Amino acid sequence: MFTAAALVPSPPLLVPQLSGDSAPSAEVRAAVVGVARELAALSTHWIAVGVDAASVAGDVSRSCVGRGEFGTFAGFGADVRTKLDADASGPVNRELPLAALVAGWLRSQVEREVHIDLHLVSADATADECRAVGVKLRAQLDDGDEPVGLLVLADGASTLTPKAPGSFDDRAPAVQAVIDAALGKGDREALLRLDPNLCSEIGASGRAAWQVLSAVFTEQPVASVEYNSAPFGVGYHVGMWRP
Repeated sequence: MFTAAALVPSPPLLVPQLSGDSAPSAEVRAAVVGVARELAALSTHWIAVGVDAASVAGDVSRSCVGRGEFGTFAGFGADVRTKLDADASGPVNRELPLAALVAGWLRSQVEREVHIDLHLVSADATADECRAVGVKLRAQLDDGDEPVGLLVLADGASTLTPKAPGSFDDRAPAVQAVIDAALGKGDREALLRLDPNLCSEIGASGRAAWQVLSAVFTEQPVASVEYNSAPFGVGYHVGMWRP
């Protein structure tokens, strides 16, 4: 039984040990943890959707095996351990993708015992392929009587300012404005119209995950926004979509 979707960015800076005392990081973190706690109040089983670098053997979507393993942010500068399930007992997997690490870290910030299944969508998936993934995920979300929440980990353009990770691209602000408006209004069709090539060029890596989100919803969602800004030249959106 599908309950709601929490929309969060996935930068390592969410972890205090990696961002230090940065006020912008603390603001993003507070908003992200807030919506994660809202989602946990509705459901303790989450399906998380993140973006992978490319398709694997032609598959645009794959389940990430790692629920029983520990991950670590050591590759980003601090050995902060995360896990997707309370029963995780395997060795530390230093190859877990960032989406898995952030999802596991968020799990540790909520006040209920949450377990997470992670799906990765290829960054180069077409809109139609993302739509197909979303339709399939919705069937999975609705299967059974257990409340299930969707956690969408996605970042906007990384080229919004000269000091952004991808430097400045003069096309990025206009595209980011479209993304911000669509996420804030629950405009599924606007997200599905995003151009994969353009989004790739301006570093909007979350495009595929947002298009999957759009297809999960069969009707206009009730959207709320907790945070929307680009403190480091990267578009970050935090909010909720409810059926």
